[in-house]
Amino acid sequence: MREFGDLYVALRERRDSGERLPLRELGRRWRLLRRHLATRRALLELDAEQLQDIGLTAEQARAEATRSWWRLLR
Repeated sequence: MREFGDLYVALRERRDSGERLPLRELGRRWRLLRRHLATRRALLELDAEQLQDIGLTAEQARAEATRSWWRLLR
């Protein structure tokens, strides 16, 4: 698990240094954002029983599904 912590620190230092991200990293982030958006839209299609199975109320699912896209990257 330590390797991931070290990687996180290295990536954060690189980001904070103002260094530009390689195209591959931008592509990865774009795919991640699209997946986040798709899964949040899927929350709106779940019925009450399915939401209960994953431990969410309809209100929580709606709030999560309508989060601003820029907040998904945090």
